[in-house]
Amino acid sequence: MSVLTEVSKAPTAERSAPRISFVSLGCPKALVDSERIITRLRAEGYELTKSHAGADAVIVNTCGFLDSAKRESLDAIGAALAENGKVIVTGCMGAEPEAISAAHPNVMAISGPQAYESVMTAVRQAAAPLHDPFFDLVPPQGVKLTPRHYAYLKISEGCNNRCSFCIIPKLRGDLVSRPAGDVLREAERLAKAGVKELLVVSQDTGAYGLDVRYAESRFGDRDVRTKFIDLARELGRLGPWVRLHYVYPYPHIDEVIDLMAEGSVLPYLDIPFQHASPKVLRAMRRPGNHEKVLERIRSWRTALPDITLRSTFIVGFPGETEEDFAFLLDWMTEAKLDRVGAFKYEPVAGAPANDLGLEPVPPEVQAERHRRFMEHQQRISAARLKAKVGRRLSVIVDAAGSTVAQGRTKGDAPEIDGKVYLTSRRPVRVGDIVTVRVERADAYDLHGSVV
Repeated sequence: MSVLTEVSKAPTAERSAPRISFVSLGCPKALVDSERIITRLRAEGYELTKSHAGADAVIVNTCGFLDSAKRESLDAIGAALAENGKVIVTGCMGAEPEAISAAHPNVMAISGPQAYESVMTAVRQAAAPLHDPFFDLVPPQGVKLTPRHYAYLKISEGCNNRCSFCIIPKLRGDLVSRPAGDVLREAERLAKAGVKELLVVSQDTGAYGLDVRYAESRFGDRDVRTKFIDLARELGRLGPWVRLHYVYPYPHIDEVIDLMAEGSVLPYLDIPFQHASPKVLRAMRRPGNHEKVLERIRSWRTALPDITLRSTFIVGFPGETEEDFAFLLDWMTEAKLDRVGAFKYEPVAGAPANDLGLEPVPPEVQAERHRRFMEHQQRISAARLKAKVGRRLSVIVDAAGSTVAQGRTKGDAPEIDGKVYLTSRRPVRVGDIVTVRVERADAYDLHGSVV
């Protein structure tokens, strides 16, 4: 995802405020990093501009997970250098700066993820800040790159897992959980600012608090444990929709089903299963007994029939045979997941998977398996959505016209899941939560009218 943002502010002194252009690449966790940097920029009086040309500096927040993401980051840096010349690089790719320096030796500064002060130091060197202490330059909730009605809430950094295909722990370190009180105060500020949906993100949301042994911290008049279930319960009391992402299927995740059933948390779980074949999962260094996972999915749906389950999978992992792939398709038929994304395996420099000695899956076989996987899941998704026809569902509006609008159900996260295309006899506004009667469905989306 690439974001260029602009925040206009009249100059507060004889000289105009310095202007910074910003490019944000990568996942929602990186987007939160971008929001924090931009909040610091605005607090110090910098303006944000969409144009590299004429800016006092350009910041590029990079992604370094896959080779394709690295190429996109290097291309963005090159484009910024061509248009401006003063480029500051940060983010995951910055954790290994040699590749950036080799491709673009003229960048002003390089720093890794979460290195906010290093970025600000480089910005101040490029253009001294213009600060007016009589102006409130930053809203209480900080500067956000998402639409006003939803926001990502990052609860931790890093990851303790050591999946063989992943270098996130190398780039972002081990798990570091934010105190529950800090997270809840941020969520409270967002709710007061009009945010209707909180998207909880981290590398491993279910492990939240493990590193601090679930230590308590103060929120309001009470102490709250830094623990997944406690945080989810407290977030559910603030008012906005609460959507949980990147939740590994640890046993204690079952506890959140009760919160979903009572309406505190959205009935939605984003669980990165990655595969189903025991042999492939072992090679990936991933937990997962396929039969036990299916049992848990059945128990979740028994307790909460409306739960939406989304996941991501990798096809063409080294050593994956046609038998392994067929096993995955059969498992998908049993699991009947609602929303699924799939990626063709890409070797990542520095990942342990490169040293497993397993036979690579040829690109043409990867492509063919990816096509078959998506076609298989499309049939499952279409059947799941067809069952919603005739029902009345709550929908949050993302885009609105005079009589037509676009939104999402409680079972759809922004950008990655499906949409609801709706008509209304009265105008609806972005951020409204309306009741929609579903009239038809296709493979990925719903169509209906506001009632």
